[in-house]
Amino acid sequence: MSLSQPQQKIWHFIYRFMQEHHIPPTIREIASGAELSSTSVVSYHLGILEEKGFIKRDRNRSRGLRLLVTPAGVAPTDNLIPVPLIGRIAAGEPMLLPPSAPDFGIFGDETIEVARSNLRYTDNIFAVEVRGDSMIDALVNDGDIVILRYQNNADNGDMVAALLRESNETTLKHFYLEGKRVRLQPANPFMEPIYVDADKVTVQGKVILVIRRFEQARPSPEMIVG
Repeated sequence: MSLSQPQQKIWHFIYRFMQEHHIPPTIREIASGAELSSTSVVSYHLGILEEKGFIKRDRNRSRGLRLLVTPAGVAPTDNLIPVPLIGRIAAGEPMLLPPSAPDFGIFGDETIEVARSNLRYTDNIFAVEVRGDSMIDALVNDGDIVILRYQNNADNGDMVAALLRESNETTLKHFYLEGKRVRLQPANPFMEPIYVDADKVTVQGKVILVIRRFEQARPSPEMIVG
């Protein structure tokens, strides 16, 4: 099936982006990377690519693209799986949780798609957006997405989502059990650790993957952290 030059550029850009970053690009990223004039132009050509069977689209997701055929002419082997993006978590001072969200601030039905090969686990996983810079030395920046696996236990040094039950606040930190208390250690030399009685903190999940916010032009798109 023949493609126009813009459609070829979009198709090849999506393939290169997913090879490098392991998640689909947004329409804005396609417009920039394929050097097209507007997101509406991109949407038009994406519609044609979908009609011709090159891609599959979910218009309700910002990264709702799935590449059905690669530029080499074979179906992709690295299937993407949807991961629910359930809210925000503080990588700084603990973040107060809203009354309607027992775990995290809920975004709704939004998901992100992640390459299966990048995930050690594919069951009981969820994503949250990071707010704050307490974990910058662990290469987790404000605006990044972290993928966590639901679990209530952690080993010393694990990066976890921790719920401080007395204040109903949640935070992203390195976990250390020290006798009868827990040290929640930031990865930022200018920030102090949080100490809390062990029976007053609950681990809600362990970080298994970090995904950069590409719109912010940061390096190192992904890093397995646990």
